[in-house]
Amino acid sequence: MSMSDPRPTPEPSAARRWAGPAALVIALLTVGLDLMVLNVALPTLAGDLEASTSQLQWIVNAYVLVFASLMLPAGGLGDLPHALRARGTPIGRRRVLAGLAAFVAASAWAAYSGSADGLIAARTVMGVGAAIIVPLSLGILPALFPSEERRRAIAVWVGALGVGLPLGPIVGGWLLQHFWWGSVFLINVPVGALALIAAAVLLPESSDPTAPRLDFPGITTSVLGTAALVYGIIPGARGQRTDPGVLAAIVGGVLLLAAFLFWERRSPHPLVDLRLFANPAFTWPTVAAAAGTFTVVGALFVVPQYLQVLQGNDSFGTGLRLVPLVAAILVAAAAVDKVVTGIGAKIPMVAGLAVAAVGFAVYSAVTPDSAYAFSAACLAVIGLGAGLALAPAVDAVTATLPEHRAAAGSGLLIAIRQIGAAFSVAVLGTVLNITYTRDLDPHLRGLPQPVADAARDNIAGAEAAARRLDQPLGEDLSHHVAGAFTDTMSHVLLASAALCVLAAALIAVRLPRRDAT
Repeated sequence: MSMSDPRPTPEPSAARRWAGPAALVIALLTVGLDLMVLNVALPTLAGDLEASTSQLQWIVNAYVLVFASLMLPAGGLGDLPHALRARGTPIGRRRVLAGLAAFVAASAWAAYSGSADGLIAARTVMGVGAAIIVPLSLGILPALFPSEERRRAIAVWVGALGVGLPLGPIVGGWLLQHFWWGSVFLINVPVGALALIAAAVLLPESSDPTAPRLDFPGITTSVLGTAALVYGIIPGARGQRTDPGVLAAIVGGVLLLAAFLFWERRSPHPLVDLRLFANPAFTWPTVAAAAGTFTVVGALFVVPQYLQVLQGNDSFGTGLRLVPLVAAILVAAAAVDKVVTGIGAKIPMVAGLAVAAVGFAVYSAVTPDSAYAFSAACLAVIGLGAGLALAPAVDAVTATLPEHRAAAGSGLLIAIRQIGAAFSVAVLGTVLNITYTRDLDPHLRGLPQPVADAARDNIAGAEAAARRLDQPLGEDLSHHVAGAFTDTMSHVLLASAALCVLAAALIAVRLPRRDAT
């Protein structure tokens, strides 16, 4: 059929509409899983690859850094014709999902890396693939589903990406107990290959044939600014906030992002249409999504340490104990579709953030001796609230976007969420470091300096140092470490509760009950 053929493209059947996204859901699970899967594998990598502490940090962070930095331009590619306005068909969202191929190939590379530097490089390429997959898989949904089915599809999308985060420690722990460390990456290969084939066969093409050229100044400043900011935030969470390199990265990132905003306001064809933020139906659901991501990532930052080090669970047992959070997110995302259809997105978002705040506030009463049932109940409440807030928020944002800009707008939303996750680790990591050190320092006087330094560094180091001391000195240190960490954990959880309350209050006041899209 020629491009001028007036015959309309036939509407895909319901079965075909769901078949492609169902395969992409599996790919999204692997993308989310890879954000957290290595947290339980680092000790093994340190031994098998003889990786230094700095190398271990970058094995984890290379993926996050590239993922966050490339999200905006990757989303925009799906809405544009050929990047250089060459002749031919548009790139389109389905074809750019060939980013799956990069993700699959890099996963195989990572699994068989013979060195820490090789693994860092492979993780970087995985971040590129993930940055392409995520916004384009969301951006294609409005073109694929009518409005009455779109909420359900987006709820599935949110559940797939969100559940991948807490699933990371579970899957990683199980694989490490049964196979070698490369299995945590190798599992992506068959899953990603299946999704790639399904996308090529089942997903229809979708793009804007009249879109303008790529906004290269906007891409350059957004990528470099986001990369510099996240690069500075990551070590900031480890207490290196006064390091000149860290400060230079943060200041440089802020200046570059300011230049990005300045350019976007004046560009005739901006990468991001800043007028979107004048629409409360876009702005406040974006705030809800960012707040939900911030708080869930914060919980996953401290709770696994508590369950593993203080409660004495192994890596797989710790992952299993996060199942209530996973299950609650899934249940809420599945149930919220009918609720939003009846009453709109505002009430579920506000209620979800409020429910999450209650879960965080109650969990702040945790002690070293709290039964697991207490943790399970609080995690379930937090997951329920997060699921109730996130699915309607993503749906509300997507509903404000015209179909031909769905991928770019989705990329903006996910980039904001990803940067919120990085800020979560930095801000809540700062709370963790300051409170933990403050509470523990009075009990370190008189101990050997190496023991005191190890205790200050982190809770795992403190417990290891306590085991090396003679009794009852070691038992006494372990008792104080447990008390200091749970006190710190309470502060982190209360900070998360406060953020949820603030976001819920702002959305309740500023977002109209039902906005025209």
